[in-house]
Amino acid sequence: MNLLEMCKEHHIKKFVFASSSSVYGANKKVPFQESDPVDNPISPYAATKKAGELICYTYHKLYDISINCLLFFTVYGPRQRPDMAIHKFTRLIYERHPLPVFGNGKSRRDYTFYSDIVQGIRGAMRLCDGYHIYNLGESTTVELLYLIQLIQNALGVEAIVEHKPEQPGDVPVTFADISKARSELEYHPQTNIEEGIDIFVDWFKKNNSQR
Repeated sequence: MNLLEMCKEHHIKKFVFASSSSVYGANKKVPFQESDPVDNPISPYAATKKAGELICYTYHKLYDISINCLLFFTVYGPRQRPDMAIHKFTRLIYERHPLPVFGNGKSRRDYTFYSDIVQGIRGAMRLCDGYHIYNLGESTTVELLYLIQLIQNALGVEAIVEHKPEQPGDVPVTFADISKARSELEYHPQTNIEEGIDIFVDWFKKNNSQR
């Protein structure tokens, strides 16, 4: 709200908002498309992101600000926040601590490497006209247990998996249809999960060795 108010006051006519794939909730239709209904968020975080999109639309209509809302799908890479899944899993495996896996490990996520997200953001900044919502993902789903396998292989350390009950608010799958971003933002993700995990783990090991 503060940023949009500043745009109004200073006559800034282009705005990019970081939303999230979490707005899709437990949508059973995959891949997720920007036209899908997103009125049933299953976490407070998702509700705030949906609210942000609505506020952006209001400012677009009232003050003629062009706004692109970007739905990020599980972004990862070097310097990722330590509380996020891939960084957290890597540290637990590296330090040989039990790794909690909620549910049966069959949940699937569309993991997006940070440099691909940067490409999408730059496209959204350059091609911003009207009000639009775009998915930014790799448009590929990765099973949780396979992700853990990739991390332990890159580290050379076997994971100690500890199965736990499913958590409220978790969704079984995220999967981005990125055809709109491809055609309108010239968005073309390049980094698959195997390459991305190798890059992240290499950064993690170098960073950890300096401690």
